[in-house]
Amino acid sequence: MAEAIVKYAEEEKLELLPVENFLAIPGKGIQATLINEKIILGTRKLIAENQIDVSSIEANLSELERQGKTAMILATEKEIIGIVAVADTVKETSKEAVAKLQAMKIDVYMITGDNERTARAIASQVGISNVLAEVLPQDKANEVKKLQNVGKKVAMVGDGINDAPALAQADLGIAMGSGTDVAMETGGIVLMKSDLNDVVAAFELSRQTMSKIKQNMFFALFYNIIGIPIAARVFAFAGLILKPELAGLAMALSSISVVSNSLLLRYFRPGKKNYISIIAPAIMVIFFTFLFVEFARLSSGMGN
Repeated sequence: MAEAIVKYAEEEKLELLPVENFLAIPGKGIQATLINEKIILGTRKLIAENQIDVSSIEANLSELERQGKTAMILATEKEIIGIVAVADTVKETSKEAVAKLQAMKIDVYMITGDNERTARAIASQVGISNVLAEVLPQDKANEVKKLQNVGKKVAMVGDGINDAPALAQADLGIAMGSGTDVAMETGGIVLMKSDLNDVVAAFELSRQTMSKIKQNMFFALFYNIIGIPIAARVFAFAGLILKPELAGLAMALSSISVVSNSLLLRYFRPGKKNYISIIAPAIMVIFFTFLFVEFARLSSGMGN
């Protein structure tokens, strides 16, 4: 935000004056001494704490907030001297990403230090209905904890130093690659691009990976349930006998199915159905079951 203001001042060819006694107040604003006068730039709360009346600009503030802009009040110790309004540019892909997450049955929350009106204006643009506004940086982790206390598994997406405690508190911290080093060190996942569609891709890949783990566990149990009784001659009366050398070969081949199934994740593409990965496990079950039975029949033909 500070960079945006300085950049605008440079574009307008305004003189950048030196300041003294600079103090950043997390979640509220800043104050400093400029030409022997105290200058305050911040939220309504900060201005109110300094006992400065904002009623004269209330209508202007409300209008800016309805437009989704963060309005900061510039004042001296005695009076208001201006309003600085900034706005986040909502990326075209953000609304699409939020819709995809909601379609995956994931509740999407927006947590911000902005006031309620500004926060809801931005949230409505991307389709978010759950808004936690006016949250101070040190309180973001507490908001995450509240969601966890009601039984929710929380993934937190953030990019700033103020997000680090919340990223650490969340069950999964997702840091944007364009964010601060602290955020990236805290996050369990670091996205190379600042695109919420990559968050969707991370969830999709995670779900497919968990699906493969469960499928492989099934393969391991299924083949043992079939192979061990046959090798132990439980089904000898039906002519199914598995000799040790063929049993070893059958188990080695079944391990190939587990590895091959895992390698199907290489065909993962964000936003697209991995049909090979969906169909292949069923084919593997049929093929290796047939292989076990044929090995058993071959063993029976070779004699007891």
